Amino acid sequence: MSETTHDATVAVSAPAAPDEGLTAGELAAKHGLTVSGARPTLIEYVRQLWDRRHFILAFSRAKLTAQYSQAKLGQLWQVATPLLNAAVYFFIFGLLLEADRGMSREVYIPFLVTGVFVFTFTQSSVMAGVRAISGNLGLVRALHFPRASLPISFALQQLQQLLFSMIVLFAVAVGFGHYPDLSWLLIVPVLVLQFCFNTGLALIMARAGAKTPDLAQLMPFVMRTWMYASGVMFSIPIFLEGKPQWIANVLQWNPAAIYMDLMRFALIDEYDSTYLPDHVWAAAGGWAVLFAIGGFVYFWKAEERYGRG
Repeated sequence: MSETTHDATVAVSAPAAPDEGLTAGELAAKHGLTVSGARPTLIEYVRQLWDRRHFILAFSRAKLTAQYSQAKLGQLWQVATPLLNAAVYFFIFGLLLEADRGMSREVYIPFLVTGVFVFTFTQSSVMAGVRAISGNLGLVRALHFPRASLPISFALQQLQQLLFSMIVLFAVAVGFGHYPDLSWLLIVPVLVLQFCFNTGLALIMARAGAKTPDLAQLMPFVMRTWMYASGVMFSIPIFLEGKPQWIANVLQWNPAAIYMDLMRFALIDEYDSTYLPDHVWAAAGGWAVLFAIGGFVYFWKAEERYGRG
């Protein structure tokens, strides 16, 4: 671009910059820039999680190893804690309150231990999920990674802990005359479904706990109420015999009760299908899918807000 000056000479002016006139947003889009910390698409988020699968697994193992590192008995507490809880519940509910009504001692003790171990899996996943973000703010603020890695890692940690505990659970079952048979193969799908449910619930609680840290103080009371309402220490259909049927239905169809009863059905010979609600496998799968997908989407929607404020 040129123009003529007063002395008839020609002056050449600089050409317009190619980015001149563009807004900040248009300029960023032109050069492929995005907002720092912006939430990725759901598909991209899943891809990022898959790329970090090794970190998720290693983080869960490290947390599991460090959990009892200060105790002299170390990892033995992974098994001893739920077993001691079962012993306390047996003394209170089995001996003093006679919650074993309708069951022989050979059935009730494996029934109780199974309930305690399986419910502890869900309880621990929820409590770890509540603190997944709020308890790891240093990591969240220092590094860029999909935040769902944390609650998923904690749920995976609790699954690994349950697998250690299953050794004791098998020993208890065999010790009271319930020997391995084909029904024990059902343990695998039960654990898969419960893990999916627990992971979704941990994701939901992680988002809630990130916004309201005081939730961690409230959840023990909520979990204790859930435990008493789920038939950990008693058989719901037997204990509520003579009560309105809808009460038993509500308690039996809650997910914690369903996963416990399916595990008991797999392990205990005398615990047959008459103790289970109708369509129990469909219910177990429905709860798992609902919470796994719903919890994941719910957590993802707040991805850009974790660790801020």
